[in-house]
Amino acid sequence: MKLPRRDQAMELHIVIEGKKDLAGQLYRQLRDAIHCGRLAAGEQMPPSRLLSEQLGVSRKTVSEAYSRLSLDKLLVGQVGIGTFVRALPAPKPREQTAGDLAGAAVVSRWAGVETPLRHPAPEGQSRYEFIGGNASKTPFPATEWRRCVNRALQQESATRGRYALTEGLPGLRKAVAGFAGFTRGVRCSEQDVVITNGAQQALDLISRVLLEPGAVVAVEEPGYPPARELFASQGAEIVSIPVDDQGMVVDAIPAGCRLIYTTPAHQFPLGLAMSQQRRQALLARALAIGAIIVEDDYDCAFRYEARPADCLQSMDTHGLVAYVGTFSKVMLPEVRVGYLVAPPAILEAVLKAKYLTDCHNATLIQNALALFIKEGHLQRHIRRCHAIYATRREKLLHRFATDLAPWLDPVPFSAGFHMAALLRQPVEVDLLRRLARRLDVGLYAIDPFYHGTPPRSGLFFGFGAIDTIDIDTALDRVRDVLIQVS
Repeated sequence: MKLPRRDQAMELHIVIEGKKDLAGQLYRQLRDAIHCGRLAAGEQMPPSRLLSEQLGVSRKTVSEAYSRLSLDKLLVGQVGIGTFVRALPAPKPREQTAGDLAGAAVVSRWAGVETPLRHPAPEGQSRYEFIGGNASKTPFPATEWRRCVNRALQQESATRGRYALTEGLPGLRKAVAGFAGFTRGVRCSEQDVVITNGAQQALDLISRVLLEPGAVVAVEEPGYPPARELFASQGAEIVSIPVDDQGMVVDAIPAGCRLIYTTPAHQFPLGLAMSQQRRQALLARALAIGAIIVEDDYDCAFRYEARPADCLQSMDTHGLVAYVGTFSKVMLPEVRVGYLVAPPAILEAVLKAKYLTDCHNATLIQNALALFIKEGHLQRHIRRCHAIYATRREKLLHRFATDLAPWLDPVPFSAGFHMAALLRQPVEVDLLRRLARRLDVGLYAIDPFYHGTPPRSGLFFGFGAIDTIDIDTALDRVRDVLIQVS
C-alpha cells in the first residue's frame, strides 16, 4: 500500500499481509520508516480514519499503532492539528567497513587517489582571491542566458520524455565546431565533436578507451594534477616529462607511451606557450611511437600578444590529436559543458564509453548553449572578458616589474587568466600563504603541481575571481608580507 505524504506528492511504502497482528505490522513498518528517515522529523501523519480506509483495516488498528509509536516517543500529537513525527538523534553510522567487502582491495586503492584542486567553499575563501580556474562572473550576460534557457524550455516540449544522442545535440555540435574552428583553428565538422560534462569527462572517456593497467602515459611536469590522478586511477604508469621554456621536452617521452597529455597553448601551471618547433617535434614523436596526444586547450580563447600559435590539432595530419575544450572558462563552471574533437580512430569507442557512462548530457543546457553561441552572445561575452582580463594582467605585470620585482619573477605568458611567478629569493611559501590569509588574501603555491621532481618555488596567480579594483590592494598586502618574511 502507498501511504500519501503530507504534500500529496511523495509516497511511503506500506505492506499489510494476512489478517493477523495488523496493528503490529503497521507499527513496525512506520517505526522503521521513522528510524531510517523515510518519514522525516516534522512530517505530518495521515488521520487515522483516512489511513484505515486506504489500508483496508479498522480505525482501531491504526490508532493502536499510532499509540505505540507515541509511547516510543516517535510521534507527537498536536490538538486540533494532527500527529507528527518527532525529531530523533542522528542515526549511528553503519559499522561495515571496506575491509568487510569482497572488493576491499579495489576500494582500498582509491584511498590513495588524491582529488587536487578542489575549490574551497565560498565561506572558506578570502576577500582577495588569486585562485585559479574561476572565471569572472561580473560581465556574464545573465539576461541573454536566461532568454536562451527559456527558449530551450520551449524547444524541449517537442521532445520531452525521450533520450537524446550520446554525442550531443546536432545544433550544439555544429555550433561548437564553428566556435572551435573560428577561435582556435580546429579542423573538424560536427560529426567529430562529442559533447561532455566538462573537460574532465573528455579526459576520462579518452583514458577509458585507451588505457589499461600498465599502460604508459606521459604528462607534463609540472602539470595538471586531476589529469595525472585520473590516468593513474586506470592503472596507468605515469611518466613525468619536464617542461622548459619551449614547452614539453619531447626527447624525454619514452617509447611504448600510449597517451601524451599536454597543455601547449597555456601550459598549466607555468603559463608559457609551446614553441612551433616543439609542437612539430611532439607530433613527429607521437607518430613514431603510435601515441594519442591529448591537447587540453582549457582557457585559450583569451589571448593578449602577437598572433596565436596554431593548435596542435590543426597541425595534425595523421589523426593523432584528441582536442579537449571547455565552456567552464569562457562562461561559468556551473554550466559543466565541455567537448572533445576525437580522432577517427577512437571516436566510436569514445561514444560507446560515454553511452555506458551517462548516456548523454542534459538537453536543456545543450539547447540553451547552442542558441547562446548561434546568436553571438558567447563571442561578445569573450570580448568583454578579454578586455577585463587584459587590464588585470597588465596590473599584475606592472607590480611584478616595480615594487614586487625583488621577490617575484613572472613566467612569460600570452593567454588565459592565470600566471605563475617564481620567487627570486628564498621565502618560506607556506608561511607567506598563512600570513597573507590573515590579511584576507588567498595565495596559492605552484609546488602541488610537481610530482616526483623537486618543485620550483613560486606562486600561482589566477585573476578571474578577483575584481580589477582589488588587485593593487591585495598586492600591497602581499608586498608587506614579503618584506616581513624576507
